[in-house]
Amino acid sequence: MITVDSLTKTYGGFTAVDDVTFTARPGRVTGFLGPNGAGKSTTMRVMVGLTPATSGSVTVCGRQFRDLPNPGLEVGVLLDASAQHAGRTGREILTVAQRTMGLPKSRVEEMIDLVSLTSSEADRRVRDYSLGMRQRLGIATALLGQPEVLILDEPANGLDPAGIRWMRDLLRGYANQGATVLLSSHLLHEIEVVADDLVVIGNGRIVAQGAKSELLATAGTLVRTPDVTALAQSLSASGVAFTKSAATGGDDVLRVDADTETVGRVALEARVLLLELRPAEGAGLEEMFLELTADNQRETITEGAAA
Repeated sequence: MITVDSLTKTYGGFTAVDDVTFTARPGRVTGFLGPNGAGKSTTMRVMVGLTPATSGSVTVCGRQFRDLPNPGLEVGVLLDASAQHAGRTGREILTVAQRTMGLPKSRVEEMIDLVSLTSSEADRRVRDYSLGMRQRLGIATALLGQPEVLILDEPANGLDPAGIRWMRDLLRGYANQGATVLLSSHLLHEIEVVADDLVVIGNGRIVAQGAKSELLATAGTLVRTPDVTALAQSLSASGVAFTKSAATGGDDVLRVDADTETVGRVALEARVLLLELRPAEGAGLEEMFLELTADNQRETITEGAAA
């Protein structure tokens, strides 16, 4: 289990993570989502002891990362696939990790096979790897010690569609065996497919968290009409809240905080033509994410600068 308790991290006058609390549980994949600069990478760096917390705490397997006697046997980490030693071969990188953890040599070949690196690729220097190959090598290193916790930041970057599906199946199977998987990604569809729980962060603060099914079920109704003004006036008169739909970006689409029957009745009474009426959860995770983080987008600040 990963437990984040009132975590705050500041850099001078900038607060990268602000009183963040959440739990990633065993047997489940937790999707950690947020815009660039929201605090995801900083939080994950604190988890694995690379960045000290200003206040609050993070425990993994019931202890702080620095107190784990042989971390690789308990926590598999991939924060930056490009941070691997460019002058070593993939096989050498895995061998160094294998010896550090005190594992049998056979684990190296097992991991090379697991992540579908060929023998010639494993003997190639990392400087000559594509980003997708580096991701596979990073995942192999994270899984080498058969840890019960995985902490992965953007592991699908650089993978082709087949590679993304492979990674999704791998992580889903790992969680099904009882492991805790914390996964950060900008690929919202992949998170939607694989995650059991979601934690959404914006401007360093948690804006939503819980089971994926429960969060998506609260999305309301999407309605498209050529007469948005008339429908909006009727909804307001009926005391029904609504907003512009952030995911579609269309001026003729509203997200309404009511079920489809209620919206249909309001439209009928107002004699407003509806072109589309459906539960908003059909729009999926993208709709929910954009609605929750609409006020938290910070395109000019990146997590790399904060970290």
